[in-house]
Order: sequence, then structure tokens, then C-alpha cells
Amino acid sequence: MSVITQLLADSATVCLLFITTLVVFFYLFFKPSKASSYKFPPGPRPWPIIGNLNVLDFLKPQETFCKLSEQYGNVFTFHMGRQKFVVLTGYQTVKEALVDQADDFGGRGQTNTSQLISKEKGIVFGQGESWKTMRRFTLSSLRDFGMGKRTIEDRIMEESKMLIEVFESYKGQPFEPTIHINSAVSNIICTIVFGDRFEYNNPQFLRLQKLVNENVRLIMSPKMQLFNIFPFIGYFIKDFKKVSSNSNETQSFFRKLYKERKNAVDPNDMRSFIDTFIVKQHEEEAKNSHTYFDEDNMIFTSANLFGAGTETTSTTLRWGLLLMMRYPHIQEKVKAEIERVIGRERPPRSEDRKSMPYTDAVLHEVQRFGNVLPMNVLHETTVDTTFRGYKIPKGTSVIPLLTSVLFDKTQWDTPFEFNPGHFLDAQGNFVRKEAFMPFSAGRRACLGETLAKMELFLFFTALLQKFTFHLPPGIRPEDLNMEPVPGITASPHSYKLCAVSH
Repeated sequence: MSVITQLLADSATVCLLFITTLVVFFYLFFKPSKASSYKFPPGPRPWPIIGNLNVLDFLKPQETFCKLSEQYGNVFTFHMGRQKFVVLTGYQTVKEALVDQADDFGGRGQTNTSQLISKEKGIVFGQGESWKTMRRFTLSSLRDFGMGKRTIEDRIMEESKMLIEVFESYKGQPFEPTIHINSAVSNIICTIVFGDRFEYNNPQFLRLQKLVNENVRLIMSPKMQLFNIFPFIGYFIKDFKKVSSNSNETQSFFRKLYKERKNAVDPNDMRSFIDTFIVKQHEEEAKNSHTYFDEDNMIFTSANLFGAGTETTSTTLRWGLLLMMRYPHIQEKVKAEIERVIGRERPPRSEDRKSMPYTDAVLHEVQRFGNVLPMNVLHETTVDTTFRGYKIPKGTSVIPLLTSVLFDKTQWDTPFEFNPGHFLDAQGNFVRKEAFMPFSAGRRACLGETLAKMELFLFFTALLQKFTFHLPPGIRPEDLNMEPVPGITASPHSYKLCAVSH
């Protein structure tokens, strides 16, 4: 073969490869879609391959979406890579979707990360009939073990005493409270899931908390967000390997526990959620060839309860103590109401809340201002649906942005200020606000809301009954960093406090 013939052959090959690449590229990114028959909301024009990632603040995506809503309205489309997301902002919009059209918007959106850590099992990222079955069973079990009742209230009061003892051990000197608050709050859900509490220095207990806290922070890291869009990069990033390792270790803990208890549970003496799950599993297996009460659902549901029952409430309490030091005059008013209604000797009870409107308002404002779940958890449409004139197909990922609800200028007088007056009338009576949605709303609202509210009130009032919280010497309230740490939950930066006993 002559040199010229070889060059022509090579050129033809190069041209063929070039044309094939163009065809594949246009097929993947510009091919006509079935979605053309639908009408998506407007939004920023997407770039090939990356979509709208060029305008996304990966550390504060909620701020990007709030700004875009000013340009495109309360319902808009945002592209992450090739995937369309419908973003809902503002109280009225989120309410219409999650409450008024609860069934249509009641699915759980899936990402590569959620698949990695849950496999569509459990109650947080579960799907379809499996999720419905687990949610019903879990809610029933939580009630059986005292959620919202005097029995769980007594446990919280006992744990409050132990937390107070730990705070007292520092004798008014500065300390970092995170691990102590996490442990106290976590022990409440542990008595339900495991049937027992842990000592605060228990290595396994501390390890489980560490695994949860690391994943809460890492899952929303910029690298993991890119992994959700371009999964092939997962094998090249440390965050992916750490999230995967943490998830596997957590699952191994619950799997081992499950196997230890599976054949040892007494149906006449069930002391934990895990016990009730195993008994239910035995009953279902005797009746059905297929059951959702399988090993994976036990593992992921138990892990969901442990993680969610620890993280959001403890983070809110940390915001609460930080805000009391940031605004000492508000702390003084709370303490004065505690003194007037409860006194210094009797421990707080849930029934005291109705006689303490100012404290109740402060706690609600801590939840609103703390904005612990800024992005919400991803939703998904379960059917083709029409929403505000747009026709959105089944399976569309939906972001009902809680930040935009809790800071909605049409619902709050001073949305960007910490102001307990948002929940008080002119006479100082507590006022409920429909736009107060820290637990989300609709079919996917937090099933532990009742327990979380009880924990927040009892822990917060018990601590403020016993201590006045001060900043360490040399630190002024205005020096505090009030910016949240990025993550699934928005937690305060690490801080030290001084708990001074009366």
C-alpha cells in the first residue's frame, strides 16, 4: 500500500470517527425528547453537558435558587447536567405542591448518592410501596414506644439531668458542647431503636455519631454534588470513598445487630424498634412469599431513625444556645419566664409550653432562623401533573426550597433577623404561622416531628433553667460566626460556651 493510499485511509478513519462522535454527542444532548410534549417552567438556558452548573454556588445552592427565583419566578427549571429539576420557592408555591397536590409531589427524588447510602430502602430515601409500608410501621412503632406520650417525656427529662451534670462538670469554664448535646439527643432515639441508652463516652456510640456527622457534611460537598451528575468521577474523589466507607460501616453495625437479635427476640417482651421489626418480619414471612420486612429495610430504617433522630434536633439546640449568647437580652426574657412559670426546683414538663408563649416563640424562631434543612430532601413527581399552568412529567425531580419558605418576605416581617416577635401578637400571646415549615410538609414531612418538638422544649428549658450561657472571655456577641456550615443540615460553626450555674 502506497503512502498516499495509507494517508487517505487514515483520513477516512479520522473523518468517520469525527462524524460518529458528533452524531453521538447530538443524540445524547440534543436529541428530541418525549418531554417536548410537556411544558416545563422557564429557567436559565442550559449549556451542553453541564446544564446550569456554571451559575450554581455549590457551597450555598439555596442562595443560587433564591436569586434565580427573583428572575424566573417561584417555579423554574434548573439543569444539573442533562437532568431537569423543578425548583419551588416561596411559602404559597411550596404549600400548593406539597400540601394541596400532596400525592403528585409525594415521591422521593433519587440521586447517585442516595442510591449509594440507601438503595431506595428505609424511610428517608425509600420508594413506592416499600416506603409506604415502612413509614406506616415506623410511625406506629414510635407511638407504641411513647412518642408524644408521658413515657418518652420522662426519658427526655432523665437525659436532661445527665446533660446538665456534664455541663456542670466544667464549672463555668469554656467548652465545646457539640458532642455532649449530640449524645443526649441521640440517646432518646437510641432507647427506641435499640431499647437502651449509651454512656456519653461509649466508643461505639461516639463512632456511630461520627459516621453520621461526617456523611451529613460530605454528602453536600461540591465533589459529591458533581458525583450526582457525573457518576464516573466517584472513583477519583476522596469524598465518595469516605461517604461509601462510612455508609458501609454504619450498615455493618446494624446488620450485625439484626443477626444477633433475629432468633433471640421474645414476642412477649419487645423492648425496641428492632425487636418489633423482627417479630413483624417473622409474621409476614409466614403469610407471604414477598414482604417488605426484609433485612435491608430493617438496616436502613433503623439507620435513618438513628441519624435523623440525632442530627436535626441536636443541631437546632446548638443554634439555640448560640443565639442565646448572641442575644443575651432574649436569653434573660426566656429565663424570666421559666422562673415565673416553672421556678428553679421543678423540672420542666411538656404541658408548661402552653403557659410559656415567649419561650415557645423563641424556640420556633430558632428553628426558622437556624434553617437546619435549607434544601429540603429531594422530591419527585409520582404522576404526570399540571402545576401553575406547567405540565410536568412523572419522575421529575423537584426541589421544594425550605429556605425560601422560612425567609419568605411576604410571610415574615424581618425574615433575615432573629426575631421571636414573628410568633407573638401585640399582647404577647403565641401565634402559629402556616409558613413555619422546618419539618417540611405533605406526605414526606418528618415523621419524628412530635418527638423533636418535645425534645427541643424540654432540653432547652431545662438547660436555661439551670444555667446562664456566656461567651468565653474576650469574645463579643458580634464576633460570633453566624454563617452555617454547608451540609445536608446547616449547622453552626464550632463554638465554645460557658455554662454558669445559678
